[in-house]
Amino acid sequence: MFETKKYNGTISEQYQLVTKQLSALLTGETNVIANLANASALLSQFLPNINWVGFYLLEEGELVLGPFQGLPACVRIPIGKGVCGTAIAKETTIRVDDVHEFPGHIACDAASRSEIVIPLRSGDKIIGLLDIDSPITSRFTAEDQSHLEIFVKELEKHI
Repeated sequence: MFETKKYNGTISEQYQLVTKQLSALLTGETNVIANLANASALLSQFLPNINWVGFYLLEEGELVLGPFQGLPACVRIPIGKGVCGTAIAKETTIRVDDVHEFPGHIACDAASRSEIVIPLRSGDKIIGLLDIDSPITSRFTAEDQSHLEIFVKELEKHI
């Protein structure tokens, strides 16, 4: 069902390459939506065993669906609700091994089993988040988290 992506080297080397690709892709572009769309497309083709990757943007006190790759998703998420809303409320990355064990999980796709959510900032202000889901329990490791946070830091330079 899931194909192996075409990146070589260690996990660290692969993430370094995809982050360099992001930088090259976004250099010179100032449109936030275009940059988020390309970032989600890049991660979608890079990460194996995921079923959704995209962004939610903070708008008038709630998260609103932004550019993504995957099945249709929840359009609005209240702050403090589900994994995404909790990550915004706590202003930190949240990595969940089994979303069915996360209190208040919002199931946009019943196939999702694990999730990682990383806040997205402009300066010191949180403006949204990166959300990645997988149909595999415990898909995201501490190493994934570390490298995805670096990816988001690179993305923040272009928004």
